[in-house]
Amino acid sequence: MGRQIYSDQLEVEFRKRKKAVGTSWRMDETYIKVKGKWSYLYRAVDKEGKTIDFLLTKNRDKLAAKRFLSKAIDNYGVPEKITIDGSAANKSALEEYNNENDTSIEIRQVKYLNNIVEQDHRGVKRITNAMLGFKSFDSASITLNGIEIVHTLRKEQLATQDISVQSLAETFYSLAV
Repeated sequence: MGRQIYSDQLEVEFRKRKKAVGTSWRMDETYIKVKGKWSYLYRAVDKEGKTIDFLLTKNRDKLAAKRFLSKAIDNYGVPEKITIDGSAANKSALEEYNNENDTSIEIRQVKYLNNIVEQDHRGVKRITNAMLGFKSFDSASITLNGIEIVHTLRKEQLATQDISVQSLAETFYSLAV
């Protein structure tokens, strides 16, 4: 339980110090093995490849996509447009969000424009594939939280980050202080 609380606090501190992201997002999900079954890591990046947000879910459906979308918008504001692949669940979640919140997020379903987020999955998958899956959903969520934060730090998205002065580890540790 203590690790999960620490992980949440680390993410909160990270979000306070994170640089702004663009208003044109790429949203997608990738598969992560948890207890021998597939779970889904929803992720979004802006058109320049900056990480916007991430969320691990047990299901890949409209409800999960909407939950992720709401989390990302709550943290970073309403984007002008979101590019997705052919996922009907993602499209349905975006349309429902627009209707319920009186927003006009432009929804683009263009497979090849989503290559930015597809390529960005590689940084996370490289680490998780070597782990051969997770034993519990909670440990997967906590570990992925840390992996995503480090992945974002590597992209120099922390407002107070100065790579020339601090190592990546020192920057990561500074979040906990």
